Order: sequence, then structure tokens, then C-alpha cells
Amino acid sequence: MAAAISSSPSHAAPGFPVRRLRRLRRTPALRRLVAEARLGVDDLIAPLFVREGIDSPVPIASMAGQSQHTVDSLVVEAKRLVSLGIPGVILFGVPTRKDAEGTEAWDSDGIVQLALRSLRNAVGDDLVLMADLCLDEYTDHGHCGVLGPNGEVLNDPTLEFYQRIALAQAGAGADVVAPSGMMDGQVAAIRDALDGGGADQVAILAYASKYASALYGPFRDAVDVTIAGGGDRRAYQQDPHNGREALLEIAQDVAEGADMIMVKPAMTSLDVLAAARQSVRVPLAAFHVSGEYAMVKAAAAAGWIDGPAVAMEQLVALKRAGADFILTYFAAEVAEALGG
Repeated sequence: MAAAISSSPSHAAPGFPVRRLRRLRRTPALRRLVAEARLGVDDLIAPLFVREGIDSPVPIASMAGQSQHTVDSLVVEAKRLVSLGIPGVILFGVPTRKDAEGTEAWDSDGIVQLALRSLRNAVGDDLVLMADLCLDEYTDHGHCGVLGPNGEVLNDPTLEFYQRIALAQAGAGADVVAPSGMMDGQVAAIRDALDGGGADQVAILAYASKYASALYGPFRDAVDVTIAGGGDRRAYQQDPHNGREALLEIAQDVAEGADMIMVKPAMTSLDVLAAARQSVRVPLAAFHVSGEYAMVKAAAAAGWIDGPAVAMEQLVALKRAGADFILTYFAAEVAEALGG
């Protein structure tokens, strides 16, 4: 007679069998019941591009499925996102005119301000309207601030322009402004401007940990940005070698009054995201950036991966690491998959 198979592996101590972890993986219902990280439609923010001077949406070649919108097509897309249950969008503008100071960024008739007013009229409070607050899309040199005589980005003069942008975006209907330039003191300067300008209810989502990453290339295509000096922003964006520095940036932005903080890029910053979750109590966002999106799309188009499954896996990983919400170009696709 064959010997009975022991229910306890030989290396287990008597009376203490190895826990059968697979029991709770046996069926889809069990797996749903005990899932630690959950991704829902409410966790998604859709980045959208709006371009001045076009008559119809322009597809972005390096970001399959994404387009530069007209104001009218942006409104149509926003209404679709509302129907899917997505709670918010973040806007990036592409002006027809750029100059050394990026003056279109705070023009009351600038493209993002026009878009914000149109969206507010169209969807009311059904969407949280966020606006990226920076200069790079509006300057002819592609940097996030004012340049000095040697081509360096000047911190304090740039803050004055950020204050103007914040007030313009708030006046046009933004619920949230999102400073992304990584200038020292940007959150405090913007908070002072908003509070002093009668916009104290407008929240700040700070790009608190933003690395000088190689994953932003498709985004720069989307906003028609060419960066002077060989595309180098390492003098003001964070060094990817440093993690502790990111936590200092995050702590400083919270101390200056940030209502929410963001870690960017997402998948290469999971350690920072997890550490931030342990150190702060404000809402925490992750930006699943253009390069992360484009790589999944390209590999899926080549038949090498199951694109929707990989996208879902990556976004769930961000929730597992501690993100409260995620800015992702997959927002609409994932919302549809989740039944939004």
C-alpha cells in the first residue's frame, strides 16, 4: 500500500504545519474577497492635451490612442469620462505662440484657461478640473522657468510667474493647480498667491517627487516641447539615484501647504511611493507617465504582451505601494474594463 502523503512538509515543526496560502487563491470570488489592493474607477485621473489653432483632434504618434484636442473635442471627451465615472482630469496646453517667459501660460485667454472655462460650463462639478502649472509648454526654450544669462533656470523669478499662472487657472475654474517645475518654494509661493487672490479654496497637487527621467519623451511630443541645452533638466528635477532626497522634497511641499503630493514617474519610483505613504498623511498620487504608457502600447501592438492585462497589473502595483489615486493615460480604457 502506498504511504499516505503527509499534510505537513517534513521540515515543519511537529504540530505547526506550513500555512496553506493557496487555499485563498482557489476561485475568483475568494481572490476578490481577500484582495489587499483594489483599483477602481474612482482612483483614476485622465491627462488631456488641448491645442490652440487646430480644427480637429490631432493623434499623438508616440502615444497610441491619445490626441491633442480642440476645446470642443476636449469637452466631448470630458463628457465621455464623466459617463465612465472618472472623477477628474488634468490639462496640459499647447499654445501657438511661445516666448522666453511663457506669457501665454497666464494669459486669461490662454488655451488652458479657455479650456477650463468651457469644461466648467459643460460638466459643472461632475469632474475635478486640474491644471498642470508650469512654463515648459509655453517657453521657446522648453525649460520650466525663466533663464539667466548663462542659460540656467532662475528659481525666484520663476516663482513670480508661477503665482500668475495659479491665479489665471483659478480664475478660469480650476479646482486644483499642479505645479510641476520643481522650483524651491513653489508651493509656498503659489499658496500665498491663491490665498491673497481670493482663491483660497483652490487646492495644490504638488509634483513633489519628480525625477529627471528618460520616460517623458512621448509627452514632449504631445506638447511640442524641445528643450534647449540638449534636453537637460537635471539641474532642477531630481536625480534618479536619490531616494532620501525625494522624501525631503515631499516633506517640504507638505510643510509649505500642499494639499496633495505626487510621485513621478510611477513604476520606477515604487520605493519612493511606498516610503511616502508611510511618512505623510495627505492624499498621495502617482503619475503613470507617457513613456510607461507608450511602452505597454508598443509591446502590445507587436503581440509581445497582453496590453490591457499589463496596464492593469501596473496600476494595481501603484495602489499596492500606497497611491490614493493615479494619473494615467490608461484611465478611460481601465474605466471601461472595470465597468465604469
